[in-house]
Amino acid sequence: MAIELYRDKNHACLMFTDLIEEDGQAVQANQFLIVDDDTGAIIDPGGNLAFNELFMGMTKHFPPHKLSYLIASHADPDIIASLDRWMTSTKANLVISRVWERFAPHFTKVGKTENRVIGVPDSGGHLPLGRHELVLLPAHFMHSEGNFHFYDPVSRILFTGDLGVSMMSGAEARVPITDLKAHIPRMEGFHRRYMVSNKILRLWTRMARQLDISMLVPQHGAPIMGKEAINDFFDWIENLMCGIDLFDDRAYQIPTDFIDPVTRKMRPAPPTMGR
Repeated sequence: MAIELYRDKNHACLMFTDLIEEDGQAVQANQFLIVDDDTGAIIDPGGNLAFNELFMGMTKHFPPHKLSYLIASHADPDIIASLDRWMTSTKANLVISRVWERFAPHFTKVGKTENRVIGVPDSGGHLPLGRHELVLLPAHFMHSEGNFHFYDPVSRILFTGDLGVSMMSGAEARVPITDLKAHIPRMEGFHRRYMVSNKILRLWTRMARQLDISMLVPQHGAPIMGKEAINDFFDWIENLMCGIDLFDDRAYQIPTDFIDPVTRKMRPAPPTMGR
């Protein structure tokens, strides 16, 4: 079931949080539908696990044959692994960083993406959507080399991809976060590993503070809503050490553990191995 993040008579932003069965084999992921008059876009449509439910769910709110864009923050499988099926089922164009423009076709059959990819330069841009537009904001190395966030000036929602992610179930992700301090433990481990460096976080935050934002909506976990929680989030990530800030020579050692193909777990290597 879709959650309405915003709606007026001409414009709507919907979030789908629980299209993937929560059996522990795949990470929870959110997908988004933005509609302005008779123009629609899907943000981060997801992998094959989510396609059927998302396609059917979308048809309750917007006709697939009118879909204009599939907008991808980056090229991870949980973002666009279902691309082949969307290219077949709709006439939508893929909007993705130029860094990934020639990689995206690997998710489809030959020719499916021909003349249907809009490559976004590193500087970003404004993408027409109905009577309005989406702002494609640079978010490189958060965590992907070519990465964008998407700001909707009508709803004042900033769709942040893997920034602001929290580890929780689809049901939990339906409830917006208004108290950031209590929420940080569900975000901290992910951000320390998946964000590249504090420098990148500071540069991004300086840019994002210039926007009028009502809600930060990540691709995993719950939205962050309200001025106080959003400002607290900015303060938190500005000071977060992450990625290469935390790595040293201890992370680059010749491994000694052995992957057991039966248990699929790591264990110390047998004494004779490697001799």
